[in-house]
Amino acid sequence: MKYLGFIIRALLLMTLFNCVGLWALGGSALLKGLGIAALAVHLGAFLALPQIHSKKEKEKLSPRLKRLSDGAYTLGIGRLLLWLEVPAIAALAAFGGLSLVRNIVNAVIAYLFLLLLNSAGVVRLAVSSKQIKLPHYLLLMCTWYIPVVNSLVLRKFHRLARTEYRVEQAKDDLNDMRAENRICQTKYPILMVHGIFFRDWQYFNYWGRIPKELVKNGAAIFYGCQQSADTIENSARELAAQIRTIIEQTGAPKLNIIAHSKGGLDSRYAISQLGMDKYVASLTTINTPHRGAAWVDDVLSKVPQGIADTLDRKYNSLFSKLGDKNPHFLLGVKDLTAAACERFNTENPDMPGVLYQSMMSRMSSPKAAGFPLNLGYHLGKKFDKGGNDGLVGVNSALYWEGSEMLPDTHRRGISHGDMIDLMRENIEDFDVREFYVELVKKLKERGL
Repeated sequence: MKYLGFIIRALLLMTLFNCVGLWALGGSALLKGLGIAALAVHLGAFLALPQIHSKKEKEKLSPRLKRLSDGAYTLGIGRLLLWLEVPAIAALAAFGGLSLVRNIVNAVIAYLFLLLLNSAGVVRLAVSSKQIKLPHYLLLMCTWYIPVVNSLVLRKFHRLARTEYRVEQAKDDLNDMRAENRICQTKYPILMVHGIFFRDWQYFNYWGRIPKELVKNGAAIFYGCQQSADTIENSARELAAQIRTIIEQTGAPKLNIIAHSKGGLDSRYAISQLGMDKYVASLTTINTPHRGAAWVDDVLSKVPQGIADTLDRKYNSLFSKLGDKNPHFLLGVKDLTAAACERFNTENPDMPGVLYQSMMSRMSSPKAAGFPLNLGYHLGKKFDKGGNDGLVGVNSALYWEGSEMLPDTHRRGISHGDMIDLMRENIEDFDVREFYVELVKKLKERGL
């Protein structure tokens, strides 16, 4: 019934779009006028509320998902009519006995209606979809007036929107079903520690959609809040101060740390050297270069010191304006070399009473990520035959016994940025939000 209604609505709209040509085919002017008026009202109602949601959907769907569903539905109708209009206009021209002028006017009117309909769908998706990115919109702008090509681009929009709707709807249903279980309500709060070159900003979460998903399932989340770039030692001191603050605020005796990239090294230093072991129940590192990144050694040995110093000054100046008190770009990078990490591992042994575990992903193709991860993927292949995530090699990140290597996705793999939901992208065969839910769920099951 749903598909039948879709087709009927498309045919009714196509009748309106070709009203100039159909008017000349005969019949009562009054009836034709009333029919066109009714179809125009139908179009207006459709643009205002394209899809009639069921009572269950109205109660459960968020406003964003309703707009997303409506936008996809509108675009689906628009795409179908893009293909149907060509034979319809051709048929009117060939068998309708219309003048050339009327045929041209009919085609122009039909095109304007199609433009209105598809634009309405795109606008709805622009304010609701998180999977349709800026490059998609730029591509549409460049191909909007190219027949066939524009339909293929709109097809991409439609497929992304429908997939996003299904994924988010399923996610909401799953969370509703397990809400009472509070599967992420661990004994100790969760401290999420960012990596190098990023900060914990209020309006752009380093961890993407992950914290919100954990909170929905009962987790208490805090952030490391260290500077974006500094030595491991200095970042660890900032982290230690944050740990003490959280302990004081919550009254919790300990906390669980989930750390990404260099944040894992910062956390290890705070635990081993700064006495934080008594406050840390577990440390889970995500794509952390425990044994360093050999390609970083290689690049630093080849880059002229003058260029390195210039990059250091530029970065430090920018991030000082963005909130860092005293960033050190170059010192932070040098702490990630293989030689520096070898010394680090000797000086920072694991502490008794702390659960240590490491997890890692890898890219299958440079197309899995943009710059600089695609470049890092090529650079890293020379030094780590086990693969890399665009920055860190597999053999560097899998550090403790029982470390977990994430399964490869069948096309692209999982990059360094994917592991923190950097692009907020729904990746086929990998649900990053559910990965962290399961991670925290297991901590809870361990009594942590």
